[in-house]
Amino acid sequence: MRKNIIGKSAIALSMAALFVFNACGGKKGDPVKGGDTLTGEISLSGAFALYPLAVKWADDFKLLHPNVRIDISAGGAGKGITDALADVVDIGMVSRDLANEEIKKGAIGFAVAKDAVVPTINAHNPNLKALLAHGLSKKTAEGLWITGKVKTWGQVAGNAHSGGVTVYTRSDACGAAATWAKWMGKKQEDLIGTGVFGDPGVASAIQKDPNGIGFNNIGYAYNAKTGKPNPGILVVPIDVNENGKVDPEEAFYTTQGRLVKVIAEGKYPSPPARDLFFVTHGKPTKPVVIAFLQFVLSQKGQKENISQGYIPISRDKINNSLQQLH
Repeated sequence: MRKNIIGKSAIALSMAALFVFNACGGKKGDPVKGGDTLTGEISLSGAFALYPLAVKWADDFKLLHPNVRIDISAGGAGKGITDALADVVDIGMVSRDLANEEIKKGAIGFAVAKDAVVPTINAHNPNLKALLAHGLSKKTAEGLWITGKVKTWGQVAGNAHSGGVTVYTRSDACGAAATWAKWMGKKQEDLIGTGVFGDPGVASAIQKDPNGIGFNNIGYAYNAKTGKPNPGILVVPIDVNENGKVDPEEAFYTTQGRLVKVIAEGKYPSPPARDLFFVTHGKPTKPVVIAFLQFVLSQKGQKENISQGYIPISRDKINNSLQQLH
């Protein structure tokens, strides 16, 4: 049995392209191991936010059903919903709420995980100390990404040295940008800044630019193995109460585990915290797709959310998703 799971080095090399996962076990016609009778193919595309978790779920599902093939590509939530509604893939990975027009076209969303979008800066920002103490308020974020009136670090953090800020946003239609804009009461098309493709692209741009500020899904801001911020990146605390400083109860960004716990407790603003969805065009009918969705929503599947740095979905939402399969 061959596994082809894309690691960090491959992610970096494929930053501007699609990420592809092949869970391609035994050859067609091979005897089914352990008496398992489930066969078939499943295709997924979409949100970078869901890609690492989807790969893990596919890997685990393959252990149970070795004669199932699963293909996964990451290209943004916009691609995921478009591919699903066009029946190009069985499942679209979407990191935002479904729009009414998408639901009218037959999109069915299955909430499978929860995470958040966070503001990110270069770890060597010349105003790092002031930024971490001051935090980022919603008003300041609007000045950076909506009106463009905030142009210097002195405007971001009052005691910072005056220097120009480079604002980064996403060039692809994606859940991260839609969620980030929604926090400010706007839509992705309202965001301004230097457009970069994909979560890995924004992370790389921030790593290279000491004066850059952007936003990333937590899975790309932190290292899944160490739980610490990825090299060259730090998360700017959100000044939730907008009092011009990061209070003790707002300082929870040192590790991914600590942030995830706070998100699970509802202490991080929502948005930019959000549910992540698997989306199908109408009620799925392929037995292999139904079995995969049931596995993802099972206790075993949801346990992987925690191990991969995500947040499990509530029992009510799981039950609602399971009901949509019947």
